[in-house]
Amino acid sequence: MKKLALLLLVTFGTISAADISGKWNFTLVSFGEEIGHSNLELKLDGNKVSGTLSELKIEGTLQGDTLKLTATRPDGEKFGELEGHLSGAELTGTAKRGDDDFEWTARRTVVVHATPQTRDFTPTQFHRFFSGAIPPALHINPGDTVRTFTVDAGGRDSTNKRRSNGGNPETGPFYVEGAMPGDTLVVKFNRIRLNRDSAESGDRIVGSALNSGYIEDAKYDEKFSSEWKLDRENGFATLAKPSEHLKNFRVKLQPMLGCVAVAPPDKQTFQAGWLGGWGGNMDYNGIREGVTVYLPVNQPGASLFVGDGHATQGDGELTGDALETSMDVEFTVNVISGEGLGGGPRAENDEYIMAMGIAGSLPDALRQATTSLARWLEHDYHLKPNETAIVLGSSMRYEVAEIVDPQVNVVAKVSKAVLATLK
Repeated sequence: MKKLALLLLVTFGTISAADISGKWNFTLVSFGEEIGHSNLELKLDGNKVSGTLSELKIEGTLQGDTLKLTATRPDGEKFGELEGHLSGAELTGTAKRGDDDFEWTARRTVVVHATPQTRDFTPTQFHRFFSGAIPPALHINPGDTVRTFTVDAGGRDSTNKRRSNGGNPETGPFYVEGAMPGDTLVVKFNRIRLNRDSAESGDRIVGSALNSGYIEDAKYDEKFSSEWKLDRENGFATLAKPSEHLKNFRVKLQPMLGCVAVAPPDKQTFQAGWLGGWGGNMDYNGIREGVTVYLPVNQPGASLFVGDGHATQGDGELTGDALETSMDVEFTVNVISGEGLGGGPRAENDEYIMAMGIAGSLPDALRQATTSLARWLEHDYHLKPNETAIVLGSSMRYEVAEIVDPQVNVVAKVSKAVLATLK
């Protein structure tokens, strides 16, 4: 009878008690609160279990439906012990690390098999925070393309109508089905286009970029106007009410998004002026049409936000506000499953690969950007550390993307033409 029951279970597709091989979405619980999500991958050989939990190595046994596992760090140091039970497509159990006890659950990773769609999304609400606690505005699948719009940093749309309070109101969040912590979200910006003919910027250099002497000596004109006219047809911007020396001054339009973000980790919430390893108000003028942005997934669904359009911007957003305006945006999302970035946001276009370092100081941000780019080359181009040093030492470029917000953003980049010579 037992053999017959087992045969029936297998025949009708129900997961048997021994079937734990594959990918799982792992959730750690402490005092009833979910405190972490990770990718768990298991392989069963007889009753021996091996696998990975994010960067941890997993080894143990499965006896019946009882699972006993040991997790170790990459350097071999013991991390903790896990016990659990299999019930259908779910694992549940307890974990112990030192004197701390936890509960955990794991559910089989859902692989989304859906025909990519193009979705037109008209936002009716905008958010001035980056948070996974904000309900999704739209659920999308990997491979889907979204066409939508953003309001400007002050909350005004393409008709200059106020749709939100100011403070970088964001469009979204977009919940990407199947995206889990430990994955990488891939966002390709197919279109970033101006949708109105006006913008406003700051008119004073921020104090963090100046010596104290200049700040004390500068005599600013309170009546100076920093309103801009945007000539979309010819591709340049001019001041709407120019001063004497700026009557012939014009700048090239290079539409960009100041904000691209996923939900921060650990249920954190940040105002939309903030930036970090999850993206945010990065204000990098390289995030233009045609760029692909890579962001670490910290919470299920990723929760993608976009906003803070600029008609153009010099490096660093030196006046605190670039040419702030609204934007029409089209992007396509994908997910790299089970592979995290191991650093801050990354991007690439036809010419460069770019790694961003975001920190509280310029030196720290530079170190993060350099390290992230070096690891990128060693992982994707299989370079040894000496080889990485030669490539970056001869060919890398730095850009100071952001200096006016709570964190500094430095971009380290290397040309794809250089990388094309690597074997």
